Amino acid sequence: MSTSMIASFFVLLLAFPYAFATDFTVGDANGWTQGVDYTKWASGKTFKVGDNLVFKYGSFHQVNEVDESGYKSCSTSNTIKSYDDGDSKVPLTKAGKIYFICPTPGHCTSTGGMKLEVNVVAASTTPTPSGTPPPTKSPSTTPSTTPSTTPSAPSETNSTTPSPPKDNGAVGVSNGVSLLIGSFFVSAMILGLMG
Repeated sequence: MSTSMIASFFVLLLAFPYAFATDFTVGDANGWTQGVDYTKWASGKTFKVGDNLVFKYGSFHQVNEVDESGYKSCSTSNTIKSYDDGDSKVPLTKAGKIYFICPTPGHCTSTGGMKLEVNVVAASTTPTPSGTPPPTKSPSTTPSTTPSTTPSAPSETNSTTPSPPKDNGAVGVSNGVSLLIGSFFVSAMILGLMG
């Protein structure tokens, strides 16, 4: 019995990186079709390496991954990859901008609007400390007797904390690491009880 538990553990361990990828259905409920503002759809979303774009579309449409020039001109002359199965899952494998259009004549243009630009970021976007904090300026002890007519510069002693990033439904990397460590602990306990 313990051999099957160990095998199950290793299967889970191999699947671990994929458990935290997010599948983004392009256009949400509308899918990949004419009349959808894909620039607006993509805004506010964080696309990471390891995530997937899922294009759902009818038989009159296709998906072509193109370069920036092809995106801007709605041209398929430099197509990188084509999809035509109606339900295409495109893995995001590297950081940077990627571009998609529908190659059907008239669908990519401003009236059809079937073009998508996605900015993919590295999988780990956890901010790292920058080292030592900047020096703080001590306040002046000499009071001013004349009012200032120029706006004052922001104080360097401002200690506001930056807002946390918007939640896009994806599980953070630190949560994933915690789950992995927890699964090791639970597996060790189970194996210890069984052996």
